[in-house]
Amino acid sequence: ASSMITPWAEDLDKKKHVELKMDQALLLIHNELHGTNMTVYWNSERCYHCLFQILVNVSWSGKPGKPSIAAVALSTQHGSLLQLNDTLEEKEICRLEYKFGEFGNYSLLVKHVHNGVNEIACDIVVNKNPIDSNLPVCIAFLVGVALIIAVSLLRFLLSLDDFHNWISKAINSRETDRLINSELGSPGRAGSIGGEAQQEAWHPPSALPRLRSIDTFRGLALILMVFVNYGGGKYWYFKHSSWNGLTVADLVFPWFVFIMGSSIFLSMTSMLQRGCSKFRLLGKIAWRSFLLFCIGVVIVNPNYCLGPLSWDKVRIPGVLQRLGVTYFVVAVLELIFAKPVPESCASERRCFSLRDIILSWPQWLFILLLESIWLGLTFFLPVPGCPTGYLGPGGIGDLGKYPNCTGGAAGYIDRLLLGDDHIYQHPSSAVLYHTKVPYDPEGILGTISSIVMAFLGIQAGKILLYYKDQTKDILIRFTAWCCFLGLISVALTKISENEGFIPINKNLWSISYVTTLSSFAFFILLILYPIVDVKGLWTGTPFFYPGMNSILVYVGHEVFENYFPFQWKLEDNQSHKEHLTQNIVATALWVLIAYILYKKKVFWKI
Repeated sequence: ASSMITPWAEDLDKKKHVELKMDQALLLIHNELHGTNMTVYWNSERCYHCLFQILVNVSWSGKPGKPSIAAVALSTQHGSLLQLNDTLEEKEICRLEYKFGEFGNYSLLVKHVHNGVNEIACDIVVNKNPIDSNLPVCIAFLVGVALIIAVSLLRFLLSLDDFHNWISKAINSRETDRLINSELGSPGRAGSIGGEAQQEAWHPPSALPRLRSIDTFRGLALILMVFVNYGGGKYWYFKHSSWNGLTVADLVFPWFVFIMGSSIFLSMTSMLQRGCSKFRLLGKIAWRSFLLFCIGVVIVNPNYCLGPLSWDKVRIPGVLQRLGVTYFVVAVLELIFAKPVPESCASERRCFSLRDIILSWPQWLFILLLESIWLGLTFFLPVPGCPTGYLGPGGIGDLGKYPNCTGGAAGYIDRLLLGDDHIYQHPSSAVLYHTKVPYDPEGILGTISSIVMAFLGIQAGKILLYYKDQTKDILIRFTAWCCFLGLISVALTKISENEGFIPINKNLWSISYVTTLSSFAFFILLILYPIVDVKGLWTGTPFFYPGMNSILVYVGHEVFENYFPFQWKLEDNQSHKEHLTQNIVATALWVLIAYILYKKKVFWKI
């Protein structure tokens, strides 16, 4: 492709005007082939084994030397595959692969090349350069890094006695002058204020003796979840994958499930040590699970100004519903087989390095049985009209052979047990794969995988508690789990997005998805635990505060999503920059709300 800006292209753009939306480019297709009508097909490079879709027909103009031209808008989120066919003979003329830029203006010139051989050339010319749509993200990232560096530098300076004394003297001096001039009080009060400010900055109150790294990780996952749920600046990598693969949006929910598992074990152990009976604890678990499920059903069925919602259309699965069921299963499992936490036994020969696993062998047996059920149903359950073991998106995927097989066994079980009208109607697979059947990413079969994910989080909690005050042993085990789960993912996926035995898939909550995200989670704890809890180099700010009030922040951000100041009318609704600004401000507001509630010791727990 060549780059040039031509006046005739600008004039033609005005005549054949196409209103471009976000993540689109204009393509002017010039048919200069004498007596040939063309059909142009399009496909996204991210659409795996997809049927080409008809983009436009470009007929011969009927006048030699004067090309016929068609104007179309193309997606710029991913690379495009273009195939040009002779409409009459249904013969391929040429095929191109090109990555168009947002709001760019391009021409595709199709003409004969007379170089001794009668060949057809298909060339793309850039009439108007695209914009850099990722620039706002880069600027936001750099501003965030600059703020972190500035705050870190300020905290470091405040930790230096000479700098702190200089600040205190300056404050005392100014306060003394002010009080003398106004003949009020004593100047000693200013020093007290400065001391309190320093104490507030360096020794925030702690409501409970808990690991800040756990709350920080939970807050990190939650804030990312809020940001992507609010739109993530309308960038494709802040949205869920259409089918296989990972985006930023696909990371957050599994991490939240993982850290929920860690918290379950730590809090349950604490309650049992305080003398709470298992029967009473079972009641608390059942009640909390019930509340999570009910709140989730309310949240995923908004009807704002649409009138009363019909019971026939109520969506049953959802994020909080999945959390409620997962919480109940893993908490009851741990409660049934709960044992006293062994004391540190570094000096005892009978101690073994795998006690955190071996002491939990009944739980591991149950989890392996559950995963066997997932594998058995996924790969051996007969699904009418679909191949057994199908893991694809349906629609135009797999060359359109199985259009109504979205999700294979997982989708079939949901539609069979819940009904088409009670599951999610707009799955992410509809974007690229044009699927028509409803599919719920928080469905029944995937709940098994989330239980496995939560149990791996429990394993992290056991490592933290069983090897308390043994930092080296904890970090070694985090590293081992990170590598072990990562190797399983490598084996299952063959380091490929689509060609592995079991691809990474958020919609299916495939086992490779669980092992990959769990590996990442252990790696994050490997970083956070020594920095936050052992060395105290970072307090977890600002993620710590939403992590301490996770239910309130999650429910609040869902309920108030469409209210000011979390959303307002944009001047340019097709601008990534404006959407990104709005979403960052909305997310920051929830961090601020969580901070204020933390300072006021207000926590919503169910």
